[in-house]
Amino acid sequence: MALETEQDFLNKPNALLEENGEQRRELEKMILEFGHSFIETLGSTKAFNTNSETPENLVLEFGIREDTSSLGELLRFFDQAVLNPGLNPASGGHLGYIPGGGLFSSALGDYLAALTNRYAGVFYASPGAVKMENALIQWAGELIGYEEGFGGNLTSGGSLANLTALSCAKKHHGISSRNVRTNVIYCSPQTHHSIYKAIHLLGLEECVLQKVPLDGQFRLSTQYLEEQIERDVKRGLSPFLVIANAGSTDIGAIDPVEVLGTICKRYGIWLHVDAAYGGFFALTTTGKAKLKGLEQADSVILDPHKGLFLPYGSGIVLVKELKHLVRAFKQEAHYMQDSYQNDQFSPADLSPELSKHFRGPRMWLPLKLYGPKVFSDYLEEKLVLTDYLYRKLVQLNFKVLCEPELTVIAFRYEARPDDHQYNDEHNRAILRFLVSDGRIFLSSTMIHDRFVLRAALLSFRTHKKEIDLLVHLLERALIETDNMP
Repeated sequence: MALETEQDFLNKPNALLEENGEQRRELEKMILEFGHSFIETLGSTKAFNTNSETPENLVLEFGIREDTSSLGELLRFFDQAVLNPGLNPASGGHLGYIPGGGLFSSALGDYLAALTNRYAGVFYASPGAVKMENALIQWAGELIGYEEGFGGNLTSGGSLANLTALSCAKKHHGISSRNVRTNVIYCSPQTHHSIYKAIHLLGLEECVLQKVPLDGQFRLSTQYLEEQIERDVKRGLSPFLVIANAGSTDIGAIDPVEVLGTICKRYGIWLHVDAAYGGFFALTTTGKAKLKGLEQADSVILDPHKGLFLPYGSGIVLVKELKHLVRAFKQEAHYMQDSYQNDQFSPADLSPELSKHFRGPRMWLPLKLYGPKVFSDYLEEKLVLTDYLYRKLVQLNFKVLCEPELTVIAFRYEARPDDHQYNDEHNRAILRFLVSDGRIFLSSTMIHDRFVLRAALLSFRTHKKEIDLLVHLLERALIETDNMP
């Protein structure tokens, strides 16, 4: 029996996964029709659906068993069980968190990457794939003002990008278990939580962590920072890392990077700038002026799934001197010896990843098809829309915490100026009204221990009609919640 089974495998292998041309075209047709229908109906679907339950009438379920299903059945299940409940990030009404994109041309780039399955981790395996990703890194580095000698990597997002950058800072400053407690990290209270994850993962949680106070515009105070550095040096500590924001998540603030660069250079401190949200505003005239000094940073991260509207899972880390990436990550192994036949650095030499998705096409294809100017125009539109919404909020007597720097607005309604608990509950009620309607999705945060509403305008599908709808819903929400006890 074993011999018969062996012969079956040798002479009649199961070829079900190797579809013929007709089968492939049929599957592809159904997927594309589903995708087109999804995009064409976005205008009539909610940005958020509060119903998180899987419909009871679905025959299928998520679990994997021996039984199979048709693609038609699977797409219907995907539509109802995956796309229907929760947040719809593809919607122009998604104004919560920092919206991601989802360009159709990027999806086609991912299709090419997945279908051809090029291994972009090592130059020897796919020189063209690595050259494509290097060209994108070169373009992004030049955009923020870096000149020759920098390096970088296309990552899965800001979290891995931050981890990569902080790994370089740690290696450069020779931080180990022997001296970790005498080293100092300086950051803003607005620092993204992925930074704290990176600090923990890198064994830096025992460093002295100094949270630098903010000014009235929620930007890191450079005067206090320098004073704190001086105090720490006198205490025998070693300042080694300053973390700044170029577009904080809560409020969109841009720290004074140019001044921070001067301070860090004076004290030999690594300056890392989290520009995941704000970095690609350097494509605009307004943004480039506000991001002045970014080129002084030792490392910068950007998220193309934010400012370039790509699908989630798109990040970039840039390091001003390539050698820092090499020192932090390059390793060798016998089974990789065939790849050491050239003098090219591979992405695997410059990041924590060895196996990696070929991320280049999702960014390269839309940039080559449409050109950077189109992306600049969309970002400029978001800046204009943000100013428009800001003025409308003021007219509705909402308190805007500070004039927006980019495209995030933090605001709240204060019906009783001296009753913070009532105002918090009132704003929660306003948010519940918006979420229950579902056409526009806002998120919330806590600033100075107060409940605050946030509007983040970054979806390429967000235009004036979505902002007008938000204003209309806020007017209705104020009426509906006016008689709160």
